[in-house]
Amino acid sequence: MIAKYRREPAPRALVTILEYTLVLIGSFFVALAFNVFLLPHEIASGGVSGISTITKHVFDWEPSIVQWALNVPLFFAGVWILGKNFGLKTLVGTVILPFFVFLTREWPVATADPFLGAIFGGMGVGLGIGIVFRGKASTGGVDLAAQMFHKFIPLPLGICVAIFDGMIVITAAFVFSIEQGLYALISLFITSRTIDFVQVGLNTSKNVMIITNQVEEVRQVLLNDVDRGVTVLNGAGGYTNEDRKVLMCVIAQNEFSKVTQTVKRIDPEAFLVAMNATEVLGEGFKTT
Repeated sequence: MIAKYRREPAPRALVTILEYTLVLIGSFFVALAFNVFLLPHEIASGGVSGISTITKHVFDWEPSIVQWALNVPLFFAGVWILGKNFGLKTLVGTVILPFFVFLTREWPVATADPFLGAIFGGMGVGLGIGIVFRGKASTGGVDLAAQMFHKFIPLPLGICVAIFDGMIVITAAFVFSIEQGLYALISLFITSRTIDFVQVGLNTSKNVMIITNQVEEVRQVLLNDVDRGVTVLNGAGGYTNEDRKVLMCVIAQNEFSKVTQTVKRIDPEAFLVAMNATEVLGEGFKTT
């Protein structure tokens, strides 16, 4: 039998350095995507960067200055109104993002096609924000404004964020054109999907629920053959009202076929339902 050793957690100082590094890297990707994909094609896909795109067109204001002028006051207003400690990392993200926007403002445009600009700009922004989230921080901006709005208006936070981003996209459609507004919507959607991808990745597991008359035999197979932990839940039949045992087991994607075939071999009448499970933490999966 091979002994299992618990991995020692990384020193807190090293973790902190890594988190700040992620904030810097993520902020750089957001700034780069803004300058080489979005701003040249006047794609205002929500957020403070979208506002700075509009003000650049209307008033010829430097986007980095506009972002500083909005981000920093919003951060401190959020601390004051919401009564939260958003953390030094978020303040760093709030300040450093406009700085990177300023540094990369002269970088060459990556594409002359606004559709490609919307797609890859959205991907770049989503990648950057996702990396910042991995560093347990944010870049502030409209998200903080939405949280303050949410405090006084009884609407879900997600709706508040959508309202602010929607107002920016609609304004862009009036200032630029309907077509530019549609490009902004495409970019905004791709950004949200990319953030999810960076946060969750491709490592989707399966949460399998099994109802069987051969509870003990199936449990032993999952523990010993599949080498996965099993949780036994107490349930009751909705029709018969009889007490039943429900087995819950989280497995990797490539183990799903093996589990279903094994369960059906033991009990052809077994009822099995599988759901996607993301961000699974614990032994046999991610540990942090």
